Amino acid sequence: MEAAQLTLAIRSTLNTTRIIQQYMQHQNLAKRYRARRRRQRGHVSDQDMDTDFSESMGPANACIMVLMGQVHAVERRFWARETSTDWWDRIVLQVWDDSQWLRNFRMRKGTFMELCDLLSPALRRMNTKMRAALTVEKRVAIALWKLATPDSYLSVGNQFGVGKSTVGAAVMQVAHTIKDLLISRVVTVGNVQVIVDGFAAMGFPNCGGAIDGTHIPILAQEHQAAEYINRKGYFSIVLQALVDHKGRFTNINVGWPGKVHDARIFRNSGLFQKLQEGTLFPDQKITVGDVEMPICILGDPAYPLMPWLMKPYTGSLDSSQELFNYRLSKCRMEVECAFGRLKARWCSLLTRLDLSETNIPTVITACCVLHNICESKGETFMAG
Repeated sequence: MEAAQLTLAIRSTLNTTRIIQQYMQHQNLAKRYRARRRRQRGHVSDQDMDTDFSESMGPANACIMVLMGQVHAVERRFWARETSTDWWDRIVLQVWDDSQWLRNFRMRKGTFMELCDLLSPALRRMNTKMRAALTVEKRVAIALWKLATPDSYLSVGNQFGVGKSTVGAAVMQVAHTIKDLLISRVVTVGNVQVIVDGFAAMGFPNCGGAIDGTHIPILAQEHQAAEYINRKGYFSIVLQALVDHKGRFTNINVGWPGKVHDARIFRNSGLFQKLQEGTLFPDQKITVGDVEMPICILGDPAYPLMPWLMKPYTGSLDSSQELFNYRLSKCRMEVECAFGRLKARWCSLLTRLDLSETNIPTVITACCVLHNICESKGETFMAG
């Protein structure tokens, strides 16, 4: 820097310092005046006694004191409270065996890591100067633990060494990511012939799936209570699902209020539209007697009888009708068992979901995807 530029910079700094000192002196004069008026009235406060100290602490004096080491800079502290993550880092990741993973996260560690790899592109976060971001594995583990247990957000947060708001955020982040990235890959019909052969082995030919609905308890808003109360007397939304011969979901529809009948939900679903247009299954027919039968789905008496939807006979039945009902019911039990395993694995679906109206279908959808992953990977269902 040239001498002229250096002189100009010093002069500018001195002028700025002089202006600040004049401002501080003006403030101190005003303060002394107010203190004198209070003393004249007989009111003296601790603030008045500190006037001399304020007068001596101008900007220049403060800078000199910092340079001389008389005033020490205060180290900036994190605003988040310190918590322990030893249980997750040292026990779960390093000590737990597959049986403990299966019992608590509903899947073995290998399946868990595969799931994290699939979700990693959307869940990975950058560290900041204030704190280190949660790893993808820990974020997914928090979500699975919350979905698999009836524990509160506070309890799960204490378990993993995070705040309860972090638990809520992790659950929704993971649920949204599962819905966005995995539902089209995991909840799908797949190989239709394998499904047809599977149901044929159980006694019903040319069957492509079994359909039913189940109620998921929720906390309904007061102004919507009448819409969401179901025939069993509690507030719920309906999950409609089509499953294959192994109890895996091939089509789901979530979000209708619990008061709505299964047949109405079905007629207004995308599944009905695809079956009506003949785009869900290939055009594969068999001849039963003198009737050509396309690939069909099986439902209970609540569903409409269609060329591609079979339902049981009602009323007084002969032996052939009873045999038909027996075989149909045996195959249709797959969807009932699938709902049972879904709710047993992800116990949060058995409690009243305390989420917003828009988040509840997302969480239920994520649970259905996780159910399919567990079934496809052969994760043992632990009935207890």
